[in-house]
Amino acid sequence: MRAVLTWRDKVEQCVYDLAFKPDGAQLIVAAGSRLLVYDTSDGTLLQPLKGHKDTVYCVAYAKDGKRFASGSADKSVIIWTSKLEGILKYTHNDSIQCVSYNPVTHQLASCSSSDIGLWSPEQKSVSKHKSSSKITCCSWTNDGQYLALGMFNGVVSIRNKNGEEKVKIERPGGSLSPIWSISWNPSREERNDILAVADWGQKLSFYQLSGKQIGKDHSLNFDPCCISYFTKGEYILLGGSDKQVSLFTKDGVRLGAVGEQTSWVWTCKVKPDSNYVVVGCQDGTISFYQLIFSTVHGLYKDRYAYRDSMTDVIVQHLITEQKVRIKCKELVKKIAIYKNRLAIQLPEKILIYELYSEDSLDMRYRVKEKIARKFECNLLVVCADHIILCQERRLQCLSFSGVKEREWQMESLIRYIKVIGGPPGREGLLVGLKNGQILKIFVDNLFAIVLLKQATAVRCLDMSASRNKLAVVDENDMCLVYDIHTKELLFQEPNANSVAWNTQCEDMLCFSGGGYLNIKASTFPVHQQKLQGFVVGYNGSKIFCLHVFSMSAVEVPQSAPMYQYLDRKMFREAYQIACLGVTNTDWRELAMEALEGLEFETAKKAFTRVQDLRYLELINSIEERKKRGETNNDLFLADVFSYQGKFHEAAKLYKKSGHENLALDMYTELRMFEYAKDFLGSEDPKETKMLIAKQADWARNINEPKAAVEMYISAGEHCKAIEISGDHGWVDMLIDIARKLDKAEREPLLMCAHFFKKLDNPGYAAETYLKIGDLKSLVQLHVETQRWDEAFALGEKHPEFKDDIYVPYAQWLAENDRFEEAQKAFHKAGRQGEAVRVLEQLTHNAVVESRFSDAAYYYWMLSMQCLDIAQDPAQKEVMLGKFHHFQHLAELYHGYHAIHRYVEEPFSFHLPETLFNISRFLLHSLTKDTPLGISKVNTLFTLAKQSKALGAYKLARHAYDKLQGLQIPARFQKSIELGSLTIRSKPFHDSEELVPLCYRCSTNNPLLNNLGNVCINCRQPFVFSASSYEVLHLVEFYLEEGITDEEAVSLIDLEAPRLKRENKWQEITSNNAQTLRLDESMDSVGEDDPFTAKLSFEQGGSEFVPVVVSRSVLRSMSRRDVLIKRWPPPLQWQYFRSLLPDASITMCPSCFQMFHSEDYELLLLQHTCCPYCRRRVDDPSP
Repeated sequence: MRAVLTWRDKVEQCVYDLAFKPDGAQLIVAAGSRLLVYDTSDGTLLQPLKGHKDTVYCVAYAKDGKRFASGSADKSVIIWTSKLEGILKYTHNDSIQCVSYNPVTHQLASCSSSDIGLWSPEQKSVSKHKSSSKITCCSWTNDGQYLALGMFNGVVSIRNKNGEEKVKIERPGGSLSPIWSISWNPSREERNDILAVADWGQKLSFYQLSGKQIGKDHSLNFDPCCISYFTKGEYILLGGSDKQVSLFTKDGVRLGAVGEQTSWVWTCKVKPDSNYVVVGCQDGTISFYQLIFSTVHGLYKDRYAYRDSMTDVIVQHLITEQKVRIKCKELVKKIAIYKNRLAIQLPEKILIYELYSEDSLDMRYRVKEKIARKFECNLLVVCADHIILCQERRLQCLSFSGVKEREWQMESLIRYIKVIGGPPGREGLLVGLKNGQILKIFVDNLFAIVLLKQATAVRCLDMSASRNKLAVVDENDMCLVYDIHTKELLFQEPNANSVAWNTQCEDMLCFSGGGYLNIKASTFPVHQQKLQGFVVGYNGSKIFCLHVFSMSAVEVPQSAPMYQYLDRKMFREAYQIACLGVTNTDWRELAMEALEGLEFETAKKAFTRVQDLRYLELINSIEERKKRGETNNDLFLADVFSYQGKFHEAAKLYKKSGHENLALDMYTELRMFEYAKDFLGSEDPKETKMLIAKQADWARNINEPKAAVEMYISAGEHCKAIEISGDHGWVDMLIDIARKLDKAEREPLLMCAHFFKKLDNPGYAAETYLKIGDLKSLVQLHVETQRWDEAFALGEKHPEFKDDIYVPYAQWLAENDRFEEAQKAFHKAGRQGEAVRVLEQLTHNAVVESRFSDAAYYYWMLSMQCLDIAQDPAQKEVMLGKFHHFQHLAELYHGYHAIHRYVEEPFSFHLPETLFNISRFLLHSLTKDTPLGISKVNTLFTLAKQSKALGAYKLARHAYDKLQGLQIPARFQKSIELGSLTIRSKPFHDSEELVPLCYRCSTNNPLLNNLGNVCINCRQPFVFSASSYEVLHLVEFYLEEGITDEEAVSLIDLEAPRLKRENKWQEITSNNAQTLRLDESMDSVGEDDPFTAKLSFEQGGSEFVPVVVSRSVLRSMSRRDVLIKRWPPPLQWQYFRSLLPDASITMCPSCFQMFHSEDYELLLLQHTCCPYCRRRVDDPSP
């Protein structure tokens, strides 16, 4: 620390007090009876202020800078404005000793020999408080809550704002040690208010607000007259009888003198927020000094040690920003640091510290050695086992015990010294002299080595990491770089005040000067950026910079030097620079440049750094290709350009290397179709079409389907165009495409038809199928769309598709519950198996559901289909057997339908005679197995009831007896039991009217016939009416061998002359039914009828003898008397002769069932169809 006099003035009277305006622009001086106002910048006296009549003892400025106050021996206090105008004056009973403004409320405290006055602008009067002793000094706390008063009797009184005493501090010296100056520490960082007290017992003491003393008294060896803190409270100024101002730390450690005077110093003050100090003396001298605190510090790599508060040493790790404070409690004069050593020079000794461990991040130091001697030196250097003292021209090497081991005498003043490393005990020193000489000295060697000599004085030195280059800053601010081995000056740069080589890169250095940081790589131009301070170190991308008192590590991207190497295509060197620290953008630029320069190794490292997998894959693929023997650099570079987005350059290189196809692929993949067309020019049209197709693919992918369709059509890719149009439902577009296509282009046309079907436009699909002549697909279309009429029409023209039409039609009918139609369709399609299966299922369902009329109908249909199949000779026997079986079942179920209705329903729809006949018919037919669904109980129950009602008591009793042996449902139980009892009261015979007659042999047959439905005498099968089940007056006859059906019919139709009769047979044809009617007056058939003669037979024969007729008999027959069942082949026709022409019989031409004509006509009216085969009245087919 040194004090530089800025200005000085002298007045005739003693200067008792000083006060700075808070902004520091003006200084108020109390000199004699006047106040002198000075300009602090140059010491100009601005204005003397007169207002007091006697000596002015004190002056104070308010914190807000609006007013100041002065106190005088004339017992008055005057308040002045900042414009130097007096505005208020008040008086005390004694001379004013001191004045002080409250820093918060701007309340003024004025103290006289006997009392205290408190005045504030808000009050009209001054409140005064008595004092037991003369007050010599006063000071407010920072928060303005308390006022400390220093008394002549050695007491410090601490009072509140109202003047009430709160704390009283009595000094040990009492009245022998008057308190002459006190001041509160203005620092806001201190946790407690600290009061500095200086008394004329020549002691400096510190107290807390509570009155508790901090530490011990500090002896001064002079009488203090004034005490003043620096603005931030870090230092204290003390002046007094020793005729000088001394600088102390805030803890009371003396640091040195500010300026020696010729008389007592009565007052000293610090200019606010600065290092300027003003001193007022008894002889009237006013001195204005600037205090310059020199930087005491040391640096080694990333550890920086510097002095703080003059007595502390802070060691800072520049990378981790860790700090450690070492408190020395004495003035620190010099600091040196090297590896794990730290040397601190104090006024009377040198302390050597070492780190606790070898850890590079360890910040804990301990004292290793202590050299208890006073040394005078300009520079201090520490090594592993020695300290080096620099004294002007001389260097001394001392061991840690203080023994001088070696000494070097230089030719000139030593300006710079630095340890440059080496083994412990043999370190090397780099020394720069004022005469320009630069030496290397080893601490174990007495002889210095001259590295080089230059004409100008050395200010700063540094050696490169490999010890090959030396950088020097001379007194002309020139940075010179030499080759140590050749002594050659490599280059020089102006405006330098310090220089440092990069410890990680041989060719990089930085130097500072003129507010700029300059970075130089190799021999490239300097890169500049703004930076205040001095460069003291350069490690990787970090530059250590000392600005004023603070050291900072500045992260400097090494972008500029990297780009300088890149400009010269020095990729590896650029990579080394980038490793020191550049931005991600710089790494990417390096990677790209190296890639374009085909320096793949560097590019790979750089892309790895930025984690760009895409380019790493490209590099790997190129390296693989190189291994396989590819050497075309143009092709490699084209790939690089295409990856970078430089597509036109890539295309040119592809063309140059003879790979135009790669350029086309690149353009098409990037959807740059126009560029691709330009690249192709007017070359191969196939290539152009391919391009258009790819462009269409792209349009499709980006959801531009219409554009894609048009492009596909122009490229001839009709299938893709059709697919898109179909997917989007554009029927119009599909119609245009289908009509424009040639019929030979089968695949796209089929696709069109497919989409027409899918989009529910079967008409266009049919048109398309017709265009290509695909009739099978057309049939399928009609079938799928259920347009059966068109399908049938097509089937008529092309019978080969019959199966393809009728089978799906039948399935569709079956799915829609139209099973009968389905069965017919299967039959028509020739799928007899399916037809039979459908009918069998229908029949089974009908039986299970007790729909016996439907079951009869389905069995009849089954029988007819079996008859149809029987035309195949291979299946004839089986199918004919099935035919007869199904015919029999149909008759049974048809009859049982009436029985079921009678039993299950409350009202009977049939006459008792009909039910009687049906139940007899069923019992005669059920001689063996009973078919599913037909109940013997129901049949016998019906027979018993009807027999009883009609007078067939014997038969009724038989039926009741039979029922006793069967399992009877509970609902019939009572009725049957009652019937069985009541029938026994009836005669044991049957009514003769009910007995059936055989029309062949005129035999009366029993009501219950063991032989079944045949005559017990002639065995002639009875022919029953299909409605009333009465035995019809018909006799079946057979043709003689050799007579065909056609011949027989022609013979019958001849109607040979017979005996003349009154009336002839009348044939009535109505509703497509054949009816024979005879007038009432007509006689019965005569005895001379040849057929009647044929009816004779041997009585009692057990075998049935059929009636066989010859041609002559046939000729004698009347067509009106004969009914013919015209069965289709392979069955023979059946011929029946009516023996009672007066009773008309009708035969259904479809099922050949016989009915009484009146019954048949009634049934037709009820059902509009045959009750047996359900042939409709309006159906023309047989």
